[in-house]
Amino acid sequence: MFAILVRRLLWAVPIGLIMSALLFFSVAGLLGNPAAVMLGLDATPEAIAEVERLYGFDRPLWEQYVAWIANAVQGDLGRSYTTKQTVADMIGPRLPVTIELGSLAIILALLSSVIINSLTFGRRVIRPVAAAVAILGVTLPNFVIGLILMFLFAVQLGWLPTIGWASWSSGVGTHFFHLLLPVMTLSGYYYGAFTIVYRTEYENVSHMSFIQTARAKGLSEGRISFRHILPNSILPVITYVGLSMGQLIGGAVVVESLYSIPGIGSLLVNSVLSRDFPVMLAIGIVVVISVVVMNALADAAYAVANPQIRLG
Repeated sequence: MFAILVRRLLWAVPIGLIMSALLFFSVAGLLGNPAAVMLGLDATPEAIAEVERLYGFDRPLWEQYVAWIANAVQGDLGRSYTTKQTVADMIGPRLPVTIELGSLAIILALLSSVIINSLTFGRRVIRPVAAAVAILGVTLPNFVIGLILMFLFAVQLGWLPTIGWASWSSGVGTHFFHLLLPVMTLSGYYYGAFTIVYRTEYENVSHMSFIQTARAKGLSEGRISFRHILPNSILPVITYVGLSMGQLIGGAVVVESLYSIPGIGSLLVNSVLSRDFPVMLAIGIVVVISVVVMNALADAAYAVANPQIRLG
């Protein structure tokens, strides 16, 4: 596992550089003149030229990229055009919030999809309901799922708060109490996607000869499902978990805005609206690194679940 993880992470370096270059040139092309954005509509040409010279915006884009990536490697992500804070100070407190929200959503979706679809009792009722929820999860946008859950659990039943965020200092119970609706909302899509992938593989594995042999030996359906079918069906889901990390930030943008959560998703929305170039780039590079690292971890987890992969 360690050797596979190291190889994947080494491959991640050139991939990360290519993705960061594409990100930089794309954002720079969409943004236009950063100096004009910083100074506003009333800026004179002389003032714009002075800011361009001061910050190096008059240099070719490739030189700006080299300078930016060199500083980013050292932890210097620049300063926000709007707040003048360092970008690291702006992202630092928000990143753990998004990581926690996303991690809990992925875990909830993974456990619920695998466990519910592995149950052997009440299948005639459970499976159609699970399939219907999965279809809704992958077809409905996050904000629609969020509004439905908010209406049911906050407005009608009054069990959960509608919006807001409680830090750990407010107490563990209060913290998770405010997290329930956002986590359920964000996990909706992933539950649907994981369910579709898992059920397809589950059906294929359940018809294999070693499962038929297990039934012939008199093993219970529950034991066969959880001890034999589940471990051999979960491998594609593990792969999909790594691939789904790129979609996580997109979902977090909607969920954090809907529930007023101070994560990097809501920060990304604000930076796009204000055309804050350094913040947009920094969040983009965080997403790229997260996707690359999570894919490497997913490959390593796949190798643990399937020892044959280690021979490659």
